[in-house]
Amino acid sequence: MSTHISAVGAGADEAQCPLMPTYGPPQVMFVRGDGSTLWDRDGNEYLDALSGLAVTSLGHSHPAVTAAIAEQAGKLLHVSNLYATEHNGDVARTLDGLMGGGGQVFFANSGAEANECAFKLARRWAGHGRYGVITAMRSFHGRTLATLHATGQPEKHEVFQPLPEGFRHVEFEDVDALDAAIDEWTAAVMVEAIQGEGGVNVPPDGYLRDLRALCDERQILLMVDEVQTGLGRTGDWFAHQHDRIVPDVVTMAKALGNGVPIGACWAKREVAAAFRPGDHATTFGGQPLVTAAAKATLRVMKEIDAPRLAREKGAQLSAALSALEGVASVRGRGLLIAAEIDPDLLGDRPASDVVSAALGVGLVIGPSTKTAVRCAPALTIEATDVDRIATLLGEALGALS
Repeated sequence: MSTHISAVGAGADEAQCPLMPTYGPPQVMFVRGDGSTLWDRDGNEYLDALSGLAVTSLGHSHPAVTAAIAEQAGKLLHVSNLYATEHNGDVARTLDGLMGGGGQVFFANSGAEANECAFKLARRWAGHGRYGVITAMRSFHGRTLATLHATGQPEKHEVFQPLPEGFRHVEFEDVDALDAAIDEWTAAVMVEAIQGEGGVNVPPDGYLRDLRALCDERQILLMVDEVQTGLGRTGDWFAHQHDRIVPDVVTMAKALGNGVPIGACWAKREVAAAFRPGDHATTFGGQPLVTAAAKATLRVMKEIDAPRLAREKGAQLSAALSALEGVASVRGRGLLIAAEIDPDLLGDRPASDVVSAALGVGLVIGPSTKTAVRCAPALTIEATDVDRIATLLGEALGALS
């Protein structure tokens, strides 16, 4: 049995756990990270192919981000958004530049909060009585009550009924169904350019261009949730840029601070102008510590050409996973990849069993669907480690057979 198994059960004493049971029992307690390597409390080493759900895109403990956090922590942590601070303007200008310009940014603490900002902005822009937002089945937009209802996974809704009004869902990639669902109450459409949590579902080329044209024709907003796909992950700065469109609103979060909690909602200036002082706010969003980290993260991402790294290493990882015995198919874009497990090997077991088996051989990956696992390693991962992901996953699949 692998030495890594010794770490399993780190949080096994559930009766004494002081944390609410909103997650399953943790299998490992990680205490240190460097690049794409993690260490547990027993000193076991793991290859991180998930990067904290696509968050640490520059790897763990990146020196530039660490230095920025340390310097800012010694200068100023918080004064509220009633006052100007040092970095938020610079980060907003950089994000606007990556979007092509012409927009403004609201900083939040997470992707869900960035999406909440987008929903409120859509209602404010559309005017009283137009509040509807249409999203896609299998989408994921967050865990607050509004973003939960926006999420197109009805099985997640039932125990929290009633949910806030204003959301309806149509099949992903079905533009005709979306057209039919738009009515006089509709303010906006929100989609993920690639569905991440829903299974790494990549729509066909032209899908977003068709949505752009439809939203223009029906005079509603096109809002794209790039919380997981944004900032280089898919091989361009934003996944919607593969389809060469400009949405009206774009939300982002995970990779922006390389580990510190920050989200952002970008909107075209004419859309953002719908907000007035007092319409929306946050106590911590965009405070000096997180924007210092985001500023350093974005600077490094541009220096290393993060989208190029995602394209090159994503192609390498896709090829390596596709060649594995026990992997039926691979899908995704850049370094956001799902591997569909051979049903003959998986049998009645869920893909989470593969994730546990991978942890046992020192590989951190995540479940994607009941039959697929997800890889979203740091964009800075070494080429040798890309191949090692496939080697370790092969060992994990071998342990299942």
